Amino acid sequence: MGVAIGQSDLYYEARKNAAQARQQAQDLEATLLELQRTQAQLVQTEKMSSLGQLVAGVAHEINNPVSFIDGNLSHAGDYAQDLMGLIQLYQHTYPDSTGAIAQAMKAIDLEFLMEDFPKLLDSMRVGADRIKKIVASLRTFSRMDEADIKPVDIHDGLNSTLMILGNRLKANGDRPEIVVRQDYGDLPPVECYAGQLNQVFMNLLSNGIDALEEHLETDDAFVPHLSICTTVVEPDQIAITIADNGPGIPESLQSRIFEPFYTTKPVGKGTGIGLSISHQIVTERHRGTLECRSAANQGTQFIITIPQAQGTT
Repeated sequence: MGVAIGQSDLYYEARKNAAQARQQAQDLEATLLELQRTQAQLVQTEKMSSLGQLVAGVAHEINNPVSFIDGNLSHAGDYAQDLMGLIQLYQHTYPDSTGAIAQAMKAIDLEFLMEDFPKLLDSMRVGADRIKKIVASLRTFSRMDEADIKPVDIHDGLNSTLMILGNRLKANGDRPEIVVRQDYGDLPPVECYAGQLNQVFMNLLSNGIDALEEHLETDDAFVPHLSICTTVVEPDQIAITIADNGPGIPESLQSRIFEPFYTTKPVGKGTGIGLSISHQIVTERHRGTLECRSAANQGTQFIITIPQAQGTT
């Protein structure tokens, strides 16, 4: 009888130890996943912080000379008009110029010069305005380091991100241009961490471009495009949809795309932390949702839904 009781005690003890071992294994796995997520967040945060500082520095350095050029162009235009008016007055007062003056006028094609010079100044003014807009977009994107929640125009963040990615969207050699379709709704100012949402936009748009470029390598006739749609989905919720018409994500992989360090890209082309960080920013920092909808050969949609206000007021 004593032996039977002893065996029973050993059995229950073994079960207890096995249960404890399973629990410890689960705890260790959860700790490992949390460490991986923290590591991914630190790596991406440092990376985007450095990018934000670089972009802000570049914007500042460009802004000074551009402001100088832009400020002087209006004076240059006024001076040019004054000088050309003086030349016309001379021509009216002294219609019969000397041989040397007539020869010089012919050599410089004075008539064409007086017609084209104002156009040249106008084109320079257009170029300066374009650079000023780029600088403004760089400053908007460089909100990476802003820690406070504040009401912002979501469309400014999307446009500045597209400007940063502009070089990847242009036609390149035999690769056609990636056309971006923008369907912006009438959004109110949205309380958010602007720099962090810009980071999400950057990750999602970059992934879309990667998918389109990969598809172009196997299909020369493919016409790539991205689309961005914003809308108010509820009185206090806004949605941002970023979609591509690429090859799509297989259903078997969709459940894992937000896992840290998981990537479907070839070795060396993806770190597997962009979507994980994006999901964390949307769900934890903004109390929203980030959903992926995709099907083979039907493209991919990422839908961000966040509250209009984060309860800061």
